[in-house]
Amino acid sequence: MHPQKEAFVDLGCGNRLSYSEYNLGTNRAANVLVNLGVGKGDRVALLLQNSADYMELFFAIAKIGAICVPLNWRLSADELVYILKDSGACILLFGAGFRKVVADIHNRPSDSTDVQRWLQLSGVSASIEANSTNAVDVQRWLQLGGASDVVEAFATSFEDLRCQACDDELNPVGFEDDPLYIMYTSGTTGLPKGAIHTHNTVMWAIASMAATWEMRQSDRFLVALPLFHVGALSPALMAVYCGITAVVPSGFDAVGFWKVIEAERVTNSLVVPVMLTSMLQVPEKALCDHSSLRWVAVAGAPVPISLLDAYRTCGVELQQLYGLTEACGPGCQLTGDDVARKVGSAGKPFLHNDVRVVDVTGKDVAPGERGELIIQGKHVMLGYWNLPDATAATLRDGWLHTGDVVIVDEEGFVFIVDRMKDMIISGGENIYPAEIEKVISNLPGVTGVAIIGQPDPKWGETPVAFIECNDPSLTEEMVIKFCVGKLASYKIPKAMKFVDVLPRTSTGKLKKTVLREQFLPT
Repeated sequence: MHPQKEAFVDLGCGNRLSYSEYNLGTNRAANVLVNLGVGKGDRVALLLQNSADYMELFFAIAKIGAICVPLNWRLSADELVYILKDSGACILLFGAGFRKVVADIHNRPSDSTDVQRWLQLSGVSASIEANSTNAVDVQRWLQLGGASDVVEAFATSFEDLRCQACDDELNPVGFEDDPLYIMYTSGTTGLPKGAIHTHNTVMWAIASMAATWEMRQSDRFLVALPLFHVGALSPALMAVYCGITAVVPSGFDAVGFWKVIEAERVTNSLVVPVMLTSMLQVPEKALCDHSSLRWVAVAGAPVPISLLDAYRTCGVELQQLYGLTEACGPGCQLTGDDVARKVGSAGKPFLHNDVRVVDVTGKDVAPGERGELIIQGKHVMLGYWNLPDATAATLRDGWLHTGDVVIVDEEGFVFIVDRMKDMIISGGENIYPAEIEKVISNLPGVTGVAIIGQPDPKWGETPVAFIECNDPSLTEEMVIKFCVGKLASYKIPKAMKFVDVLPRTSTGKLKKTVLREQFLPT
């Protein structure tokens, strides 16, 4: 309809793409992949910062019927090796800034002790095939970057291939219930789980967002979170669906965001609370013109009333959002006057989305009573990759069981009150204690470990470790050093307490409620 309309603003390199240019770039990328032999159902992994390249590659993968595997670039090499192996990715496209970690992954042999250790820590019984040359199944390593970047010896310059490719339109071969992407989330057992989304689940998710959010044809949406998050990928896809402009920085900077809002006339965005808090602490808040900004959706943690008041004073409406990777994003949304009237609520369901609150027998509970939040809609994932048991436990009778304990008031507003899975949310990142516990428990001298979240004024929550050990010489520094390389930095506990005995039930299960009551501030 509007081929010359600005579609994508890549603030990292300054590129501004019209919808026509966006599509032609996608076609070139798709032809590169086809020329390399990538076909329907093949997994293609992306380890890239937010960029036009990222989204062109995503749509290219979609057009040829392949499956995208977005990689969290905050993860350690050990964690990335597991995801690449589990997904069976045949191609890895990586930015020049990730050369070091990719070289580490590439150079690991199939019998690498590091790889085997990660598999053991993750609870995986099957070992990597002995006939595999590398620890992963990647057949082609494609490096993206500028002309001045040194290309790794084992890799091929994607730019060279792209320059040789045509921009002819391909006949799409991926449709409807064909898998479109696999997004990995941390698992309660320490094993990352890959949520499978199809062309249909994504279409219904972005249609739900477009219908529930107040969008206009002239909008300019700031894609603020990393594109390996559903909170960034779904809005970036929705921008195309709505025909609006996506403004995409390569990373977050509190000062820079105010400047971007002014320069690009940003109208809306989706962020996590820690970003909003940081943006309040810089002088640009008052110096930059942000009159174009109508609303900002906030996900990942409840929005404190102080934050709502601070932004209301600035003339910016904050909306509370509750979403999940398994739901391709949409869960509940709190908008308009209800934001102040129902402080602490996650809101009501998105359009095309049903929610219920049920007890352990699956029966609906009365308003005000606690129960598990379950979600139903055509945007819910197909299942977890290679995990039929986990899929069966999460998707039951057509409903997605979130594991979150909530209450619903008489007006139908949902309030999150607890987490059945003990998940910690730090700066918008999901952290599961079992994943950290498995790593620390392998440290010599440790006989038990419990990880819980503690309140943090900046990040919302941070992990704290309670360590039971028989080695009096063990120190906090030694534990942190042991975790480095095995866990992403944001998962490493920010505080530790060494105890003689951890509280347990008669069956040996950790009593984390006791730890919270005894050691965390009320």
